Amino acid sequence: MNFQRFLVPVGCLALAAWAYSAYGWHGILLVAGGLLMWLLMQYTRVMAVLRRANNRPVGTVASAVMLNAKLKKGAALLHVVALTKSLGELRSPADTQPEVYRWTDNTRSFVDATFVEGRLGAWRLTRPPADDAAPDAPSP
Repeated sequence: MNFQRFLVPVGCLALAAWAYSAYGWHGILLVAGGLLMWLLMQYTRVMAVLRRANNRPVGTVASAVMLNAKLKKGAALLHVVALTKSLGELRSPADTQPEVYRWTDNTRSFVDATFVEGRLGAWRLTRPPADDAAPDAPSP
């Protein structure tokens, strides 16, 4: 169970109750101003990440190998989008859990990332097969 869903609102209410008991209505206004500032900072961060992702094609990344090295289990989808500077190509049916996204680089290598409720659960790097029919280098 995700306790953060409950702890943040309960913590905000506890902080507001403490502020009211210590400073009256001025304390409530101070806490409300602080929470509003925190919400605006989060909103600004999300918009900055999405603005950067808007400048790239969906599902592309500079290097799939480097993305594979930087991914960590439990990372938020927003963090992965910030790493790739691109929205992932949705590979699973819409509005179903888990969600699978793919990022591909220009060498046709790709990373499939599985997100469960917005958190990275697993990922897999796939590289294209080596060309066996590549011509040999000319001998001197």
